[in-house]
Amino acid sequence: MTSLITLRPHQIRILDRMRNYNKGQIIVPTGGGKTMCMIQDTAHSQQSKCGLTTVVVAPRILLAEQLCSEFLEIIDTAYTHVMHVHSGETSHFSTTNVENINLFVNTARTAGENVIIFTTYHSLHRIQEADVEVNTIYFDEAHNSVQRNFFPATKHFAAVADRCYFFTATPKHSLTVSKPGMNDGSVYGQVLVNVPAPELVQQGYILPPKVVVKQLPMIKGRKVMYADDCDNLIETIDDNNIDKTLICARTTKQIINLISQSDFCAELYQRGYSWMTITSKTGAIIDGKKVDREKFFDTLNTWGRDPDKKFVVIHHSILSEGINVSGLEAVIFMRNMDYIGISQSIGRVIRLGGSEKTFGLVCVPTYDSVGISTARKVQAVVDVVFNQGQPAISEIRR
Repeated sequence: MTSLITLRPHQIRILDRMRNYNKGQIIVPTGGGKTMCMIQDTAHSQQSKCGLTTVVVAPRILLAEQLCSEFLEIIDTAYTHVMHVHSGETSHFSTTNVENINLFVNTARTAGENVIIFTTYHSLHRIQEADVEVNTIYFDEAHNSVQRNFFPATKHFAAVADRCYFFTATPKHSLTVSKPGMNDGSVYGQVLVNVPAPELVQQGYILPPKVVVKQLPMIKGRKVMYADDCDNLIETIDDNNIDKTLICARTTKQIINLISQSDFCAELYQRGYSWMTITSKTGAIIDGKKVDREKFFDTLNTWGRDPDKKFVVIHHSILSEGINVSGLEAVIFMRNMDYIGISQSIGRVIRLGGSEKTFGLVCVPTYDSVGISTARKVQAVVDVVFNQGQPAISEIRR
């Protein structure tokens, strides 16, 4: 038996469309509860039929693990076996060996029992090579599927799986025949549901973003130095009285230099703030000490839920997509990012917080010519998504 969950009106709409169509795109703003739609669809399928194989595809190992834990809060595992297909560590059975994948799935199916496989776009081809029958496949953050390395396996399962659904807040379209895009209906199907962000704001499920563009003094010379970055970030945090902030850097190098070549950490410490960062190059760091990923995210969510804790988390891309973090109040963009990166980062701060939180603050420091294009792009994303109610579609032009 699965837990009783009260679904939101747009989730009921999504599930209804999924029961009427075997393939298609589901466009839901960040914070709109798309994972619950996958879980409820899986539960519904398993109630009516046994021996089903379901695949959940995520852009990162971290997100695959988070999705697994969310599924298992609701899905009854008495007759459902869980397997991870990626290179990360997990408490569940995990393999990228093609023979082992095949054996695991077919043993369960022969016994009339279900399998749910959690994988990444990077490892999806291993399930293809295992040649197992897939009943339903969910592509989370599906804009990743158009990448050259990931598209062949995506196209394969779109053709052979009984049911195939692509979830994203930020669809990626192609304007050239030489590169794949989600506007290819033969692979991605039609848009089954597009949930407008203003609807979710109006119904109280997410918060509206508030963009603050901060004009700062002009810097001499063309190169922005890290000391200036430090001053600008501290000034932005002070002026807006932010306790829990996500800072978006463009590169890992920018993060390393901000921490090592400026007084940023000392300035935060003087104000009673902790700091944390996580990149593929540095690993996870909390207040200058290296920690493992589990400790990092446990701490991040504990601090997010603590009304008295003040902290800054600096990231390059690892927190942009899908990762749920409690309590973040504001995002500050240090440099320009792509359309999808901006949309996903804004999505981290529009989730509901405490009763005092009425909007997600989006700060863009600008000085000289630096930051002007970022401010324009951020405002454009907010206008399209939150004012016009359209998805933030990015286009591949060449």
